[in-house]
Amino acid sequence: MKTNDESPFPKRLKEARKAKGLSQKQLGILAGMDQFAASARMNQYEKGVHSPDFKTVKALADILDVPTAYLYCIEDELASVIREWCL
Repeated sequence: MKTNDESPFPKRLKEARKAKGLSQKQLGILAGMDQFAASARMNQYEKGVHSPDFKTVKALADILDVPTAYLYCIEDELASVIREWCL
């Protein structure tokens, strides 16, 4: 895991998780994380302390029903278009 380099990923992950109505722990568990570490790991991802590997990103995107492109989109307007495209 790497520290965040001002990636839009933390913000987009939190937006998508909240839109899906999941807690950090629920999302982490659904993505295959240990139930005792899921909340802490998701919190670190959302705060940009650590970044997940691409396999985990893909799992999170699948659970959240968003394309991986949404999670990395810098522009808010474009992110909104990408999200709407998937709904």
